[in-house]
Amino acid sequence: MALTPSTMLPLEHPLPVFALETLDGELVSSTGLAPRPLLVLFLCAHCPFVKHIEAELSRIDHDYSDRITILAIASNSLITHPQDGPEQLAEQRRRCGWSFPYLLDPEQSAAKAFKAACTPDLFLFDAEQRLVYRGQLDGSRPGNSQPPDGADLRSALDCLLAGRPLGTAQKPAIGCNIKWHPGLEPAWA
Repeated sequence: MALTPSTMLPLEHPLPVFALETLDGELVSSTGLAPRPLLVLFLCAHCPFVKHIEAELSRIDHDYSDRITILAIASNSLITHPQDGPEQLAEQRRRCGWSFPYLLDPEQSAAKAFKAACTPDLFLFDAEQRLVYRGQLDGSRPGNSQPPDGADLRSALDCLLAGRPLGTAQKPAIGCNIKWHPGLEPAWA
């Protein structure tokens, strides 16, 4: 299990442009999103770091999806990691009860635009599509005996929704590296 930190895209960065299909074949475009806060989650089906937080992501979906848009993006190479294919992602989404769409990034263009480095990698944008939080869900990790509670992300969401300033001392997400197509790894990978 490789420990890869997120790249910590600069705060205030505009939402990267993307147009990706959901597991059901529906096109979702960054330019067509409602003007409300947006949480983008880079996830996959096989990563132990993602599996560790699945239940907390389900609680966050339940607690916040009426006030924010949540999107999951799967960018892992299916050449090297077919266990992250659409069937496995659909099963994960069903098992976890997630209401948010799972977007497929087969060309890995969204991962590169966000400078996503790991799974999970989290990006929270305000209603004006400016980055206000990027980093860890909380301090829990597989094997560290701390149960996932989403403390860091929940604090950011609560501040954003209440119109309070978010702190800039944000800790990077830690997870498995994005599985890039062979020979097409970005410079930060």
